[in-house]
Amino acid sequence: MNAQLQPIVTPKLQQPKFGFNEYAERLNGRAAMIGFSIMVIIEYVTNQGVFTWLGLK
Repeated sequence: MNAQLQPIVTPKLQQPKFGFNEYAERLNGRAAMIGFSIMVIIEYVTNQGVFTWLGLK
């Protein structure tokens, strides 16, 4: 039987500061949810759509 040794301790690797990592994706998702919610609230209050704000309609 070939018994392979399993590591006892998992090394703690640093998260990359740039690129696609869990923290950046979570932060971007939260910012998108806040922006979308604010957009919907403003549309409801002003009774005008995004295209009207941008001058496209």
